Amino acid sequence: MRKRMLASVLLLCLMVITGCTEQKSASHEVPLTPLAVTVIPKDTTPEVTVTPFEPITDTYVFSPTQENVKPIGRTAVIDGVRWCAYSGSGVEFFFAGRSCSVTLVGDDIDAASERNARVGIFVDGERVREVMMNEDGEKWQTVEIINDDTETIANVRIVKLSEAADSTVGIASIEAVGLISPLSPKARKIEFIGDSITCGYGVDGQFNIDVYSTANEDCTKAYAYRTAEILDADYSLVCMSGYGIVSGYTDTGEKLADKIIPPLYGTLGRSYGHFDGVYSPESFAWDFSEFRPDTVVINLGTNDMSYCKDDTDRRAEFTEQYAIFIQAVRAKNPDAMIVCTLGIMGTDLNDCVQQAVINYKNDSGDANVYVMFFPMQDETDGLAVDWHPSPTTHEKAAKRLADFLKSLSE
Repeated sequence: MRKRMLASVLLLCLMVITGCTEQKSASHEVPLTPLAVTVIPKDTTPEVTVTPFEPITDTYVFSPTQENVKPIGRTAVIDGVRWCAYSGSGVEFFFAGRSCSVTLVGDDIDAASERNARVGIFVDGERVREVMMNEDGEKWQTVEIINDDTETIANVRIVKLSEAADSTVGIASIEAVGLISPLSPKARKIEFIGDSITCGYGVDGQFNIDVYSTANEDCTKAYAYRTAEILDADYSLVCMSGYGIVSGYTDTGEKLADKIIPPLYGTLGRSYGHFDGVYSPESFAWDFSEFRPDTVVINLGTNDMSYCKDDTDRRAEFTEQYAIFIQAVRAKNPDAMIVCTLGIMGTDLNDCVQQAVINYKNDSGDANVYVMFFPMQDETDGLAVDWHPSPTTHEKAAKRLADFLKSLSE
């Protein structure tokens, strides 16, 4: 009863703020914090007077603009559709009403390719829906999020679970019998730069049993997303499986110089899929003013190990280029604390990362850069697809990183 009463009050306040009418297909401008709720002691019975109003019975269609939703990570709006490439990108919003759904659109990836985008939908932190795009060849999908007979209030998050390399997905609109507004920014903001470990590669599969597909990739079970959750931080993920600092993962020992993160750092990623079936995410420059992290975590080097190995010249090249990349990250994030880490799937280049940080700090005088290494994954905690970390390993890594970041701010 109390929840229903609060929902009614919230709906009323939102309607008054927005000047809501029975106009369909409207975008409603609402403030970041729609209502300040007063906490009342449990032992008191407050007198609440609610001005009568007509419940919202029409369906309103909201565009995924910043007036209506809070973007997560790096996204681009094309013809009213908010396109997502990188893992963890999406939107979140506050909902007050009776029902809510989202319309998603797939890209030009073949439905049978096993590369179609995987999307998770969360209500108050709990996953309520999971969507694989382009199933049965259908590009457009309208997915029900909430459907209640009475007024409901909730925080809704729509997240791309799979990575940029495979495919992209668009958030076209949010339909609601009720109103939505963007959630307020959190006090803490973290950017994570990484590879398949950050993407949550194969985390829903098993080693030597499953093969990788986007259906078993889930960034929300990986250490980066979980660290942000532990610290109650907004996040942005910049990560691509198989990518490194000087070379991508190589079976032959030959350098794969086209699979490196530094050239992509200022973009919305690289993908086999195209925004709106036309545009490459790589062609979109990222506006760094849209997300100003107080912390940047770099977890790169795992794939470079396959190229560098014990070769002195290659290791020196990695060390030099790593320091140059720190400089590039600093140029875009002048006030952020930078934390360099490695180790979950191998520690061979730990000493090179350490030396790169020392070299950068000595050359720049920048003291706001730190090193924290993860322990090598313990196989008794399970292994995911292709020897990648399990959910248990990711959770341990998240706790370790969160504790380290908290210690730096104490």
